[in-house]
Amino acid sequence: MKKNCLLFATSLLILFAGCKKSTAKVESAANSQPALKFLASTSWTAGFMDIAGVDGVEIVAPASLRHPPEYEVTVSDIQKINDSSYFVYAGFERMIKTLGDAATADSKMIKIKCDNSIETVSSEAKKLAEIFGTQDECKKRLEEYCAVVEKGKNRLAKEGLAGAKVFCNKNQIYLAKDLGLEVAQIFGPGEVTSEQIAFAKEQDFVFIIDNVHNPVGGPLIEVAPDAKYVVWRNFPETVERASLKKVIESNIDSLFKKE
Repeated sequence: MKKNCLLFATSLLILFAGCKKSTAKVESAANSQPALKFLASTSWTAGFMDIAGVDGVEIVAPASLRHPPEYEVTVSDIQKINDSSYFVYAGFERMIKTLGDAATADSKMIKIKCDNSIETVSSEAKKLAEIFGTQDECKKRLEEYCAVVEKGKNRLAKEGLAGAKVFCNKNQIYLAKDLGLEVAQIFGPGEVTSEQIAFAKEQDFVFIIDNVHNPVGGPLIEVAPDAKYVVWRNFPETVERASLKKVIESNIDSLFKKE
């Protein structure tokens, strides 16, 4: 089995190396965008490309997967990457391990940091926009994204929930902090420990925020029944205009839904 996996990975790298073509430097992606092919590893990295000002992004891992980074790359996927003008990835995807260092060293493959904090979304989207030549559109879309977070923060304050204490999944702390919530303790991505369960029982949490892509907070609900349990997502379920903004809107709305 291991031998077959090694042969498969080797064949992918050979295909990648054989199909790779040289490309002239694009001085302004905005001026020739119809001729360019934008590809993202997942719906999450595609969301960053959208905010950077790019439309028509395609993805490798299906957006319907619960945990897209686990997607196993295929030979046809490698061909798709080779045919793209730019391929944006985060580095934690299983497909990147398959591609290997030689492939990721290709100048058209762009690595970004992924979390939904305003700071990270802003810095990574601007970085991509600088490469693609889409700075003006990026500015507009960033303002839309930040406005959604600010609106959510104001809504929490209006409901008397500013600074509300939360027990938060490690992969969802970024939005929670931007909304002004107090992240008093973190759990995940692995199973919760007995110490964390005991802590949840002793504290007066308003929210327990889990991660839909790998939910592990079930035991915490049992010992903290007064806390509202919500499950947030990072990876959009679709690839469309403002997909990441819609994820944030949905995450915020879940804090106010009646149980």
